[in-house]
This record gives sequence, C-alpha cells and structure tokens, in this order.
Amino acid sequence: MQRAGRAVAEAARAMAADTGAPILVVAGPGNNGGDAWVAAEHLRESFHRVTVLDVAGTPPRAPEAKQARERFAAGGGAIVQEWPEGMRPALVVDGLLGIGLARDVLGKLGLAVERINACGAPVLSIDVPSGIASDTGAVHAVAVRATRTITFIARKVGLYTGDALDYTGEIVVDDLGIDPSLLEGWPGSLLTTQSLAGMLRPRARNTHKGSFGTLGVVGGGKGMTGAAILAARAGLLAGAGKVYVGLLSPEAPSFDPVHPELMLRSVDDTIAADVLVVGPGAGHSPSETSPSAFERHTLPALMSLPKPVVIDADAINAIAVHHIMRDALMNNRRGPTILTPHPAEAARLLHTTTAMVQADRLTAARALAEMFHADVVLKGAGSVCASPDGTWAVNATGNPGLASGGTGDVLAGLIGALLCQGLGTKEALRFAVCLHGAAADSLVARGVGPAGITASEIAMEARTVLNEMAGSEG
Repeated sequence: MQRAGRAVAEAARAMAADTGAPILVVAGPGNNGGDAWVAAEHLRESFHRVTVLDVAGTPPRAPEAKQARERFAAGGGAIVQEWPEGMRPALVVDGLLGIGLARDVLGKLGLAVERINACGAPVLSIDVPSGIASDTGAVHAVAVRATRTITFIARKVGLYTGDALDYTGEIVVDDLGIDPSLLEGWPGSLLTTQSLAGMLRPRARNTHKGSFGTLGVVGGGKGMTGAAILAARAGLLAGAGKVYVGLLSPEAPSFDPVHPELMLRSVDDTIAADVLVVGPGAGHSPSETSPSAFERHTLPALMSLPKPVVIDADAINAIAVHHIMRDALMNNRRGPTILTPHPAEAARLLHTTTAMVQADRLTAARALAEMFHADVVLKGAGSVCASPDGTWAVNATGNPGLASGGTGDVLAGLIGALLCQGLGTKEALRFAVCLHGAAADSLVARGVGPAGITASEIAMEARTVLNEMAGSEG
C-alpha cells in the first residue's frame, strides 16, 4: 500500500496544475481508499494543499492506511465528510472504489461519483475508475470518467474493453517494483503495434507470388457482392500472393474494375485456394427448415476441407441456426479455424443475449474458443481474441471510425492474407485485429475521421501500417 500510495502521489503531482488550488482526494472504504490516504499524506508532506473527502466515514481497516490518515490529520490536513461546495480543485484523486466491484454504485458512493464527474477538474483514478468492473469493463450504474488511470502490477482486462474505454482516460501501469517473473505464465496479453512488431518479417528479395499463398473468398450473395469484394481487396492489399473470389450472386460481376488483380471465379474454383474466408455477404436463412443453397451445400463442403478457414458474417449466422453445421464445426472440423463474430453473432452461437455477451466479453470469447476448437475474435470496442489453448488478448488499437459497414469484411480479408503468408491461426488473428485498429488510428491521426471512415479506406491504410510493422523490430 505504501508503494501504491507513493506512486499515486507522484502521478498526482505530475497532473496538478501549479495554480495554488487544492488537490481533492476522494477516499472510499476499501483498499483503494487506503491507497488514497497514503497518497494524501505523501502529497501533504510535499507541501501540497490537500483535502480528503472521507466517504467511508470510518477509520480505514488496513494498518498502513489508518496510520496515514492519522499522520495526515495530525499534520493539519483537511478532512471533510461532504463534498466541499465552492472548491475548484486542481485535481481530483479517485480512491473511491477499486477492483473486485460486483454491485451497482448507488447512494452516497454514487453521489460522490456524480460530483467527481461534474466538478470540471482533471481526475486521476487509482487502479480502475470507480464504478468500472476491472475484469469485464462493465459500468455498475455510474462510473468516474478519469483523465488518467494509474493501475498497479499488471494491466486489468476491464480497462481495455467494452464501456470502460469511455472512462479510463490515459492508462499508466506501475509495476510497484514487482519481479516480472512472478507474472510469467499469465494467459492474457494486450495487443499493440509495439508488442507485435517483428511477428511478420520483412520479405526476402528472392520471392514470387506463390511464396505468399492464395486466398479464396466465398460470399457475396444477391445485393451483397460488395462484402466479399471488400474482404478480397483487403487480402490483396495485405499481401496475399493471389486472391480468388467466388461470388454467390447470379448477378455477380465478372471482374473488379478497381482491383482487376482479383480473380473472380466460380465457387468450385475458389476452394482450391490455400486459405479460405467464408461468409461475407453470403446471406442466410433464419429458419433451420429452409436453408439456402449456400447453407445446404457450399458451407458444409468448405468446412470439410482440411485447410485454414476464416468463418465470418453469414457463415457464423448459418452455424448458429443449423445444428448439423454447428455439430460439424464442434466435432468434425479437421483444419485450422478462425471465427470472427460481433456481439450479436456471438450471442447467437452461445444461445444467449447480446447484453450478456457484452457484460463479460472475455468470458464469451473464451467460451466460443473452447466450444468450437477455434481461434476467436469477439469484435467491438477493445476486441477480444481467444484461443483453444486458453490464452487470450485484448486489442488496444482502434477507434469509433471502425463502426461502419464493411469494416468486418476487411478484417476477415486481413486475417486470410496473414494466414497465406505463413502465420499460425493465433498469430494471424491477433496481428490482423491489431492492424485493423491501427489502420483506423492512422487515418484519424492524419485528420480522416473518425466519422465517415470507410471500409475501403481501412483496407488501403492497413497496407501502409502492415509494412511499417513488418519493418519494425519493436
């Protein structure tokens, strides 16, 4: 607690403007409040004006926190039981609630959260913004909107996914001097462009198109040929040596005028590719008793092939509805498999609701990976990747610019291209998810979006970012 409190105090000193205004420390009843008391005492000792809002109203239970409170009071530190009206603090330190929160934040605690959010001052949250579930990212009724969150020892998954992304602000990790070897074997990780740098090596000079595989995209039913074309274009731009497109619509074009490099063929010819992306815009029947031709013949045939298959969009919906295909994927699939559901698709596969999936995204992704023996990405804010071996990762790239039609098709194509270039399913999925988000971030950094970013722009930008990542050693 001493180490954590000292780290909070240092972070607070760095954030507080030198205006002479006080720092308001909000201390709750648990260990998070204990860290706040220790931080308040360190700040007082360094001659900062500090007021502590003691929401708990009782002495801290932890001895270190209790001693810090006593020293703070003995040294003339101001302690109040109600929000100090008229105060304009230079900084608010949120030590109200920490990890392990499992209930809605109501009553006095909820009021304190609302006052923190309304005061207009920068906010430093300790470990996790109060009101956020540290393991899921869910908001329990209300939550503090932090300017910065300082978290300790290891990253908490809930800081990086779901609703939490609108509350955490900048995230700083302080290991408190803990030996990193103590965390070895932890199954989770955070996907960043830095952490994945070097996974895809720069290309050797003595290569040819056959060195980088053939990608086949099957989809594009009536009125939805664009989805399959987007996936295929993304695969081409991400480095697949050749790209075949098997369009399902009887009105499908014979070539792509934007990228004539794409080879639009019959579905039967397309399945000869090394890697398959199946489902973008394929269309599906919501009834198990009246499957479409794609669901009745094409999808089962593709799933029976012992080659890598990326199952996306309407292929996922078909598997969710049709028990025969579901059982085939769960029990008889012979090749490497990647599933790319968004929350509603994941809910259909798990026979639950979208709200339940979003309430615990990591658990949902891991359940799908185990159930279908597949690498899975649960798409959304802070996309979650899970593998059948129990490992998982949360993606730190991306922004709301990805919330537009076709971006999921682009992601499927990126995954397929990376599989063609020799990455394993886990590595290809994680690299593609990070790349997809990083492309959106790169566009926003150049002043494009986030509103109005198109899937085609993501595919083009991904090419640039991919080459930067491939040429970096981290």
